[in-house]
Amino acid sequence: MRRQRFTGTITTGPRGRVYLPVPFDPNEVWAPKGTHHITGTLNGRKVRGPLGSFGADLGLGLGEGWLRDNGIEAGDQVDAELVPEGPQQQDLADDIVAALAANPKAGAFFDSLATFYRKGYLRWIDATTRRPDVRTARIADMITLLEQGKKQR
Repeated sequence: MRRQRFTGTITTGPRGRVYLPVPFDPNEVWAPKGTHHITGTLNGRKVRGPLGSFGADLGLGLGEGWLRDNGIEAGDQVDAELVPEGPQQQDLADDIVAALAANPKAGAFFDSLATFYRKGYLRWIDATTRRPDVRTARIADMITLLEQGKKQR
């Protein structure tokens, strides 16, 4: 996954929410998905969370506690380095990628899940390394659950 490095200005948006606007389209740079969960740094300080809409901007929301603890406030310029968090579809085993590609609704829901839930599904499937028949059944079950909008089994 390509890291995105840029300098940006911490901004106050609608309803007083503080965020860092991202100057790129994550659907074009990384992969199309409903929610982009990211991790990275702002001025060398670790940050993570989903990208969200702030009026006309797409950005990373920053909470009051994070801002206070890291000595950053609205109006400050920061050096940002962002990358998608957790397992991405292109990093998965071929059988899982094929199953998600065959069912776009399940694939889109998988992409929208937070890392915790994606890893949970993958651990459940990977626990069957010595039983290929069980692995195939679990992948099918995962697709059914994702299609139903269930975050976990």
